[in-house]
Amino acid sequence: MGIGAATLFLSGCGLAASADEKNSVAAENISGGAKMKIVVINSSPHSETQSTSRYLAQKFIEGAKSKGHEIFTFDAANEETHPCRGCNSCGMDGPCIFQDAIEKNLMPEMLKADLLVLVTPLYYYGFSAQLKTVIDRFYSRTERLHRKKSIIMATAWNSADWTMTALKTHYETLVRYMEWQDVGQVWAVGCGYRSAVENSEFGDAAYRIGASL
Repeated sequence: MGIGAATLFLSGCGLAASADEKNSVAAENISGGAKMKIVVINSSPHSETQSTSRYLAQKFIEGAKSKGHEIFTFDAANEETHPCRGCNSCGMDGPCIFQDAIEKNLMPEMLKADLLVLVTPLYYYGFSAQLKTVIDRFYSRTERLHRKKSIIMATAWNSADWTMTALKTHYETLVRYMEWQDVGQVWAVGCGYRSAVENSEFGDAAYRIGASL
Protein backbone atom coordinates (compact mmCIF):
# COMPACT_ATOMS: atom_id res chain seq x y z
CA MET A 1 0.00 0.00 0.00
CA GLY A 2 2.91 2.37 0.50
CA ILE A 3 1.54 4.27 3.51
CA GLY A 4 3.30 7.57 3.97
CA ALA A 5 4.93 7.75 0.56
CA ALA A 6 4.67 11.51 0.75
CA THR A 7 4.25 12.92 4.23
CA LEU A 8 4.76 16.33 5.77
CA PHE A 9 3.92 16.67 9.46
CA LEU A 10 5.44 19.72 11.10
CA SER A 11 5.15 20.75 14.73
CA GLY A 12 3.54 24.05 13.78
CA CYS A 13 2.90 26.23 10.75
CA GLY A 14 6.19 27.30 9.25
CA LEU A 15 8.35 25.61 11.88
CA ALA A 16 11.28 23.40 10.94
CA ALA A 17 10.79 19.68 10.51
CA SER A 18 13.33 16.93 10.67
CA ALA A 19 15.39 16.27 7.55
CA ASP A 20 13.62 12.96 6.99
CA GLU A 21 10.21 14.64 7.08
CA LYS A 22 11.27 17.36 4.66
CA ASN A 23 12.81 14.88 2.26
CA SER A 24 9.71 12.68 2.08
CA VAL A 25 7.30 15.26 0.74
CA ALA A 26 6.53 13.56 -2.58
CA ALA A 27 6.98 10.18 -4.19
CA GLU A 28 8.09 10.80 -7.76
CA ASN A 29 6.19 9.83 -10.89
CA ILE A 30 3.36 7.86 -9.30
CA SER A 31 1.45 8.16 -12.59
CA GLY A 32 4.24 6.58 -14.63
CA GLY A 33 3.99 9.56 -16.95
CA ALA A 34 0.34 8.95 -17.81
CA LYS A 35 -2.40 11.53 -17.30
CA MET A 36 -4.43 10.71 -14.22
CA LYS A 37 -8.07 11.32 -13.35
CA ILE A 38 -8.03 12.91 -9.89
CA VAL A 39 -11.00 13.61 -7.61
CA VAL A 40 -10.45 16.21 -4.89
CA ILE A 41 -13.07 16.21 -2.12
CA ASN A 42 -13.15 19.46 -0.14
CA SER A 43 -15.10 19.41 3.11
CA SER A 44 -14.56 22.74 4.85
CA PRO A 45 -17.71 24.84 5.34
CA HIS A 46 -15.58 27.98 4.99
CA SER A 47 -15.07 29.85 1.72
CA GLU A 48 -12.29 29.37 -0.80
CA THR A 49 -10.62 32.55 0.48
CA GLN A 50 -10.96 31.77 4.19
CA SER A 51 -10.54 28.02 4.53
CA THR A 52 -7.14 26.64 5.50
CA SER A 53 -7.81 23.16 4.09
CA ARG A 54 -9.17 24.53 0.81
CA TYR A 55 -5.90 26.42 0.46
CA LEU A 56 -3.98 23.14 0.52
CA ALA A 57 -6.38 21.73 -2.07
CA GLN A 58 -5.85 24.77 -4.29
CA LYS A 59 -2.07 24.37 -4.14
CA PHE A 60 -2.27 20.63 -4.84
CA ILE A 61 -4.53 21.24 -7.83
CA GLU A 62 -2.11 23.84 -9.21
CA GLY A 63 0.68 21.30 -9.00
CA ALA A 64 -1.32 18.47 -10.55
CA LYS A 65 -2.61 20.66 -13.38
CA SER A 66 0.94 21.74 -14.16
CA LYS A 67 1.55 18.11 -15.18
CA GLY A 68 -1.63 17.87 -17.22
CA HIS A 69 -3.69 15.71 -14.85
CA GLU A 70 -7.49 15.90 -15.04
CA ILE A 71 -9.11 17.27 -11.86
CA PHE A 72 -12.68 16.98 -10.60
CA THR A 73 -13.52 18.80 -7.37
CA PHE A 74 -16.45 18.12 -5.07
CA ASP A 75 -17.60 20.52 -2.36
CA ALA A 76 -18.95 18.20 0.32
CA ALA A 77 -19.84 21.09 2.62
CA ASN A 78 -22.11 22.90 0.18
CA GLU A 79 -23.69 20.18 -1.94
CA GLU A 80 -26.87 18.31 -1.09
CA THR A 81 -25.71 15.15 0.68
CA HIS A 82 -27.20 12.55 2.98
CA PRO A 83 -25.50 10.22 5.46
CA CYS A 84 -25.57 6.48 4.88
CA ARG A 85 -28.54 4.85 6.62
CA GLY A 86 -27.03 1.36 6.62
CA CYS A 87 -30.13 0.04 4.85
CA ASN A 88 -28.09 -2.10 2.43
CA SER A 89 -30.50 -1.37 -0.43
CA CYS A 90 -27.39 -0.78 -2.57
CA GLY A 91 -26.03 -4.23 -1.81
CA MET A 92 -22.59 -2.55 -1.71
CA ASP A 93 -22.81 -2.06 -5.48
CA GLY A 94 -25.33 0.77 -5.90
CA PRO A 95 -27.43 2.62 -6.56
CA CYS A 96 -27.88 4.45 -3.28
CA ILE A 97 -31.43 5.24 -2.15
CA PHE A 98 -30.37 8.90 -1.97
CA GLN A 99 -30.26 10.48 -5.41
CA ASP A 100 -28.23 13.39 -4.12
CA ALA A 101 -25.00 15.09 -5.22
CA ILE A 102 -22.88 12.20 -3.94
CA GLU A 103 -24.76 9.65 -6.03
CA LYS A 104 -25.33 11.77 -9.14
CA ASN A 105 -22.21 13.92 -9.34
CA LEU A 106 -19.43 12.55 -7.17
CA MET A 107 -19.79 8.79 -7.39
CA PRO A 108 -19.47 8.53 -11.20
CA GLU A 109 -16.27 10.58 -11.03
CA MET A 110 -14.83 8.54 -8.16
CA LEU A 111 -15.49 5.31 -9.99
CA LYS A 112 -13.48 6.59 -12.99
CA ALA A 113 -10.73 8.16 -10.88
CA ASP A 114 -7.18 6.93 -10.48
CA LEU A 115 -6.60 9.04 -7.37
CA LEU A 116 -8.88 10.27 -4.57
CA VAL A 117 -7.77 13.28 -2.50
CA LEU A 118 -9.45 13.72 0.88
CA VAL A 119 -9.23 17.27 2.22
CA THR A 120 -10.49 18.14 5.69
CA PRO A 121 -10.18 20.53 8.59
CA LEU A 122 -9.66 18.70 11.88
CA TYR A 123 -12.90 18.84 13.89
CA TYR A 124 -12.76 17.19 17.30
CA TYR A 125 -9.74 15.15 16.25
CA GLY A 126 -11.31 13.44 13.27
CA PHE A 127 -12.62 13.99 9.76
CA SER A 128 -15.12 16.81 9.33
CA ALA A 129 -18.73 15.60 9.38
CA GLN A 130 -19.01 16.69 5.76
CA LEU A 131 -16.17 14.42 4.62
CA LYS A 132 -17.23 11.56 6.89
CA THR A 133 -20.63 11.65 5.20
CA VAL A 134 -18.96 11.06 1.85
CA ILE A 135 -16.68 8.34 3.21
CA ASP A 136 -19.61 6.44 4.72
CA ARG A 137 -21.31 6.51 1.33
CA PHE A 138 -18.34 4.64 -0.17
CA TYR A 139 -20.29 1.61 1.08
CA SER A 140 -22.61 1.77 -1.92
CA ARG A 141 -19.69 0.97 -4.28
CA THR A 142 -17.28 -0.68 -1.88
CA GLU A 143 -15.57 -3.11 -4.24
CA ARG A 144 -15.40 -0.75 -7.19
CA LEU A 145 -13.71 1.94 -5.08
CA HIS A 146 -10.99 -0.45 -3.95
CA ARG A 147 -7.40 -0.40 -5.24
CA LYS A 148 -7.16 3.29 -6.09
CA LYS A 149 -4.48 5.78 -5.11
CA SER A 150 -5.16 8.23 -2.31
CA ILE A 151 -3.91 11.40 -0.63
CA ILE A 152 -5.00 13.12 2.56
CA MET A 153 -4.51 16.76 3.47
CA ALA A 154 -5.71 18.13 6.79
CA THR A 155 -5.39 21.36 8.74
CA ALA A 156 -5.75 21.97 12.47
CA TRP A 157 -5.53 24.86 14.91
CA ASN A 158 -3.78 22.73 17.52
CA SER A 159 -0.08 22.00 17.25
CA ALA A 160 0.50 19.35 19.95
CA ASP A 161 2.39 16.28 18.76
CA TRP A 162 -0.77 14.18 19.15
CA THR A 163 -3.11 16.57 17.29
CA MET A 164 -3.46 14.44 14.14
CA THR A 165 -2.90 11.01 15.68
CA ALA A 166 -6.51 9.79 15.62
CA LEU A 167 -7.22 11.17 12.15
CA LYS A 168 -4.02 9.67 10.77
CA THR A 169 -4.93 6.28 12.23
CA HIS A 170 -8.42 6.48 10.76
CA TYR A 171 -7.03 7.36 7.33
CA GLU A 172 -4.48 4.56 7.40
CA THR A 173 -7.18 2.08 8.42
CA LEU A 174 -9.35 3.27 5.54
CA VAL A 175 -6.41 2.86 3.15
CA ARG A 176 -5.82 -0.65 4.41
CA TYR A 177 -9.48 -1.67 4.10
CA MET A 178 -9.92 -0.10 0.66
CA GLU A 179 -6.59 -1.50 -0.56
CA TRP A 180 -5.59 1.98 -1.67
CA GLN A 181 -2.06 3.05 -2.40
CA ASP A 182 -1.35 6.08 -0.26
CA VAL A 183 0.80 8.54 -2.24
CA GLY A 184 0.70 11.65 -0.07
CA GLN A 185 -0.10 13.06 3.34
CA VAL A 186 -0.01 16.68 4.53
CA TRP A 187 -0.77 17.23 8.22
CA ALA A 188 -0.89 20.99 8.68
CA VAL A 189 -0.95 21.55 12.43
CA GLY A 190 -0.87 24.99 14.01
CA CYS A 191 -2.85 26.44 11.10
CA GLY A 192 -5.98 27.87 12.66
CA TYR A 193 -6.40 30.75 10.26
CA ARG A 194 -5.75 31.45 6.59
CA SER A 195 -2.67 33.66 6.87
CA ALA A 196 -0.99 31.03 9.05
CA VAL A 197 -1.26 28.30 6.45
CA GLU A 198 -0.40 30.70 3.63
CA ASN A 199 2.83 31.62 5.41
CA SER A 200 3.74 28.01 6.18
CA GLU A 201 5.53 25.30 4.23
CA PHE A 202 2.38 23.22 3.89
CA GLY A 203 1.09 24.92 0.73
CA ASP A 204 4.40 24.27 -1.02
CA ALA A 205 4.26 20.66 0.16
CA ALA A 206 0.76 20.23 -1.30
CA TYR A 207 1.90 21.78 -4.61
CA ARG A 208 4.95 19.53 -4.81
CA ILE A 209 2.87 16.41 -4.22
CA GLY A 210 0.57 17.43 -7.08
CA ALA A 211 3.44 18.30 -9.38
CA SER A 212 5.29 15.05 -8.68
CA LEU A 213 2.47 12.70 -9.60
